Amino acid sequence: MNRAGSASIDITPPLGLTIQAATHSHPAEIIRDPLEANALYLAGPDASVVLVNCDLAGMEPDMVVAIRDAAGSAAGLDPRSIIITCTHTHGGPVMMPTNRYSRPDKAYHAQLRANLVEVVKRACAAAQPVRLAWGVGHAPLGYNRRVCFADGSHAMHGDAHRADFTGLEGPDDHRHIALFVNDVAGKTIAVVYNNTSHPTTFYGGNCFSADFPGAVRKQLRSAIEPGLAVLFLNGAQGDICMIDLLADQPHAESQDRKIARLADLAAGETLRLLYEAHYRNDAIIKHIWTELKVDVRLPAPEHLVWARKILAEADKLEDKANVQWDVLRAHGADLLDRAYGTNPVDHLPLHAIRIGDLGLATVPCELYCQFGLDIKRRSPAPLTAIVGLADGSHGYCPTMAGILGGGYSGEPIFWTRLAENAGYKLVDEGCRMLHELWR
Repeated sequence: MNRAGSASIDITPPLGLTIQAATHSHPAEIIRDPLEANALYLAGPDASVVLVNCDLAGMEPDMVVAIRDAAGSAAGLDPRSIIITCTHTHGGPVMMPTNRYSRPDKAYHAQLRANLVEVVKRACAAAQPVRLAWGVGHAPLGYNRRVCFADGSHAMHGDAHRADFTGLEGPDDHRHIALFVNDVAGKTIAVVYNNTSHPTTFYGGNCFSADFPGAVRKQLRSAIEPGLAVLFLNGAQGDICMIDLLADQPHAESQDRKIARLADLAAGETLRLLYEAHYRNDAIIKHIWTELKVDVRLPAPEHLVWARKILAEADKLEDKANVQWDVLRAHGADLLDRAYGTNPVDHLPLHAIRIGDLGLATVPCELYCQFGLDIKRRSPAPLTAIVGLADGSHGYCPTMAGILGGGYSGEPIFWTRLAENAGYKLVDEGCRMLHELWR
């Protein structure tokens, strides 16, 4: 019989820390709802794995390595069996260097490391015999946000009601997958759900918030079990947003109404799948990982000249709370050149996990949605979930259409640094790994 354990821990920062946002550097004045890390330890005869899900925008790779090494040592596990994921809420503290004038808080990062080590230890210590179930449904939590125009340009969050609008660049994915973990008495100890969205309700706001995943967690705990571990594994969401840009009034919805709508959709579909669940005592559990070497795109020399001129002018400004998009792009280009200019190569950690009929393919980036659909189409698993922002964040991974269309997430900056073929190599490798698990 399989064994599993789960745990949750509060990772809410103190007020006054800056909120993660590329064009804003505002401090948090209130806590709208707490940030959490939820962990699930899952073990079978052939493998064990720990999924840690954090209410954060993402984590730099070096930080993830340090945390998984410390957690592995503390829990007596192979560190590579610990996979740290992020929901990608934009209502959390600064974790990544997307804003030149927002610095991560070292004290918070140290406390976060201790918290994540602790939640892994608790999940492993709580291990007990369990039964597993999984299912798939439909919940429209995200929509494609890359808008195309007649002149061949593409824009993130562009105006789809312009006269020269020619369609959306890519697809979206409304498949809703859930995994349920019950003890032998039938009590649910963990729920994992997977969908493709982009929790940005409070981007640039004044509050810490887990966004709609926090509201989903609250609903599921109310309906199923107080203290239930709930993990939201976000999908291939690099070109996805939370609003339908083709709607008549896409921006008319209030923040509270948006949270309620998305939470009701996700929690409701998860509960429906729970009601219909068929549990297994002996689901196959397997796990493999690798690192994929990919090239990095560098900014052109003339673009760097432009970028550093923009930054020199911006650095002289007294008010840096609201960074303009030119400064954002310039900062990203400068950072990219400084980090990778002498060695334009990156290494992407990839994992494939089999849990019965469910396959998980993890990627350490904001993968464009088409790539996620490609992996699902080629997967041998009856049911496949893409898990983004896993094992560190390496930025956006756009399709060739996204690169040719340009604009934010298309041009080479630090968090859109992967070469043009990176996503296609990632799809090939992810599918190879899934096929290996199903042989």
